[in-house]
Amino acid sequence: MVVGCGHMGGSHARAYHASPHFEIIGLVSRNEASRNALSHQLGGYPTFDDYEKALQATSPDAVCISTYPDTHADFACMAMTAGCHVFLEKPLALNLDDAQRVLNFSARTGKKLVVGYILQQHPSWILFVDEARKLGRPLVMRMNLNQQSCGSEWQTHKNIMESLSPIVDCGVHYVDVMCRMTQAAPVRVHAIQARLSGEIRPMAFNYGQLQIVFDDGSIGWYEAGWGPMMSTTAFFVKDVIGPNGAVSISEVSQKDVQSADVESHTKTGAVKVHHSALDAQGHFARPDDMLETTSEPDHDELCALEQEFFAKAIQGEVDLSEHQTSALNSLRIVLAADESARTGITVSL
Repeated sequence: MVVGCGHMGGSHARAYHASPHFEIIGLVSRNEASRNALSHQLGGYPTFDDYEKALQATSPDAVCISTYPDTHADFACMAMTAGCHVFLEKPLALNLDDAQRVLNFSARTGKKLVVGYILQQHPSWILFVDEARKLGRPLVMRMNLNQQSCGSEWQTHKNIMESLSPIVDCGVHYVDVMCRMTQAAPVRVHAIQARLSGEIRPMAFNYGQLQIVFDDGSIGWYEAGWGPMMSTTAFFVKDVIGPNGAVSISEVSQKDVQSADVESHTKTGAVKVHHSALDAQGHFARPDDMLETTSEPDHDELCALEQEFFAKAIQGEVDLSEHQTSALNSLRIVLAADESARTGITVSL
């Protein structure tokens, strides 16, 4: 059963529809138009407007939850209580207590829990992490995802900001990437935020940046901003520097991609590797390498890779302990960053 029929829910539903491992028995959404449109697109699956009633009516073996973050923890626990394996979009929850509650439910019920860390399944991002690990230590990691949004995208962003800031909602992805690159423990985090719109709730911030320090001396920076006022200059920065050189993800052409487009969140042009070694004359000993990503999956194809991973987890072919630990750890870091931004104090981890 697919719960949530927006951007992510739609992509996951299309993946289940095409998968030999799953059969969709229901689409659930509070928005009648979105669930009916998705059902029509996929050939007419049953639709529901109430999650609890849908669970009771369909008795699914697995549930995919792609709703707003403030429902994640309760919806996941309800599904596991009903005997379902769960694919849960990030973040795990709004706070660490609820996140741990979800993990405890998975351990207690024996039901598989996969969190939607889409970059963990992305071939180019896997290559990016692997190349970064060759750069020596410490690492300097610079990443952002700024989204110039209007219309329905801006409304979606405002809805998310009812419960989460951009550095929490999107930050879990990129903080997780940093942790996998360094394989070191985070020591402290500092963050700043700004409120650039009167359309969002009081005390909500639609721009923020955080800085992390790791125990191997590595440092990371992440920036996220949402809204019609955001610049599209340098909205896609994915760059890592180490003693041995640097590795960067080159973005696809900004000419054809809008920063709020879900494809622009994951799409890459190439992975560029720079080598710092010098020859006897003090010049670079070798040219940069451009590792092409010609078999670049689109967003729906990435969601299909996620659901293939989910199927393997259900079948017992995947140990999820590291996956779940990384989901909790990245959430812990971005929540500490949010605390730092609100208090003005560096938070020790």
